[in-house]
Amino acid sequence: MVAEQRGIRCICLSAPAEHVDHCHQTGRVRGVLCFSRNAALGQFKDRPDVIRRAATYLEGNAWKPTLVAPGVYRLPS
Repeated sequence: MVAEQRGIRCICLSAPAEHVDHCHQTGRVRGVLCFSRNAALGQFKDRPDVIRRAATYLEGNAWKPTLVAPGVYRLPS
């Protein structure tokens, strides 16, 4: 797998790729990453929706739900 990725990490695009990443639900191996990116995916519980919100937050777009009725919020899309 490392040779297939040419020794490059899938997320940060640098070398060397050292840590095997896998889906925690299925056990399927996804690729080889650095320790930090592999740990980050684990901290995000493999949830793409949360990772997308984190990226939006880092880009400076604050996550702000809209109040539509008392106690009812619409989430940003």
